[in-house]
Amino acid sequence: MKLAFLGAARQVTGSCYYLEAGGLKLLVECGLYQERSYLERNWNDFPIPPEDIDACLLTHVHLDHSGLLPRLVDSGFSGTVMTTAATADLLSIALMDSAKIQEEDAAYKRKRHQKEGRKGPHPEVPLYTTESVQGTMPLVEEVGYEKDVPLNGAVTARFRDAGHILGSAMIEVRVREDGRDRRLVFSGDIGQWDMPFVEDPSVFERADYIVMESTYGDRDHEDPKDVARLLADIIRETAAAGGNVVIPTFAIERAQDLMFHLSRLVRDKAIPPVPVFLDSPMAREVTKAFERHLDVLDDEARTLFREGRSPFAFPGLKIVQTPDESKAINELEGPAVIMAGSGMVTGGRVKHHLLRNIARPESTVLFVGYQASGTLGRQIIEKSPEVRLFGQTVPVKARIAKINGFSAHADRKALDRWLDAFAAPPRRLFVTHGDDEVIRNFAERVRKERGWTVEAPEYREIWDLD
Repeated sequence: MKLAFLGAARQVTGSCYYLEAGGLKLLVECGLYQERSYLERNWNDFPIPPEDIDACLLTHVHLDHSGLLPRLVDSGFSGTVMTTAATADLLSIALMDSAKIQEEDAAYKRKRHQKEGRKGPHPEVPLYTTESVQGTMPLVEEVGYEKDVPLNGAVTARFRDAGHILGSAMIEVRVREDGRDRRLVFSGDIGQWDMPFVEDPSVFERADYIVMESTYGDRDHEDPKDVARLLADIIRETAAAGGNVVIPTFAIERAQDLMFHLSRLVRDKAIPPVPVFLDSPMAREVTKAFERHLDVLDDEARTLFREGRSPFAFPGLKIVQTPDESKAINELEGPAVIMAGSGMVTGGRVKHHLLRNIARPESTVLFVGYQASGTLGRQIIEKSPEVRLFGQTVPVKARIAKINGFSAHADRKALDRWLDAFAAPPRRLFVTHGDDEVIRNFAERVRKERGWTVEAPEYREIWDLD
């Protein structure tokens, strides 16, 4: 067996692992690089000829795990993309949105570069198009949770709930080769316990090899019980100052989690009666998908919907439809809560709202998710005195706040809890999907505290698994 680390190695985005086992060539994940210093990798040729790959096993829909699939297909892949039903539903939404943004960004940069008299190697053409997405979706095959899926006579996959976002999975791959049985676990993104909508993360008793994420392996989140209070405090203080709360929002899960908490705050009269805008066409479509997949939500969420108390409908909530409606938000007088994509401020409507608010001391920019290195979101959260928006240099005078408890990623304690479930050490634990220092520190801590054999693989590193 061979295992190669083609992404998320010593950094967060671009998750992609290549497994050669039991006569099959498999990808687990096919993610987009979103960190500025790694964007060039999106344009590189795949190290494995796409036409030779039998299947891609996909843990969930976030673009850093799925966003290169259309390019893989454009490059010759014609195998099966296997994932859960909810992820398959969300995938067409997410990939189509990604393609449209890339087409729009390419057109905008082409126009700007022509005006400035300069050329770039890639920005003037999209990485892939909406037609690429249309060619990708017929390859997607839905699989159920907790069912053995034979890939051939020697390899079986099982998808288990990751508790990260709607439809997310951990993937267990069992291989019978040379008279030996081997079990590999790919954690995907591990969720938190006791979060809205999703079930708790699955745990495992044994594995020979584990590929594990470590995004928040160096810190603990706020107590989930404090999240609503922190959110309410920020809204009350900003409204009293006459400003807006602008929340860069991931369309999948984070937007829905925010609405879950905001609906309770509004109904409990814990915040002033300010308008709440969800300004994300993609989040609007994802919210509808949640209602199509009530069967995989947790008991609390199913009860809310059954009793007619949908968290996606509460007084003051306005789900924005058109670009004109989005522009009109910035013409309103008085405070408001504005949720808009993208979550890392790499594009989307949130940049327009930031342009209007980030230089206003009375407004607040609230981050509720991870900000990858090199993104505009990371620049803002690291207190850059000024940022570039639409070619303008804008001073940062707004209050900058962050609530980690909204994160759909397990924190240090939850990652330890997940590892605690293993009854015996694996032959090797591979730590991925984290900033370089976080990965190295997490790996060293597991070595010292558990005595496990732990590796922190480099990009394109290949391991022969015995």
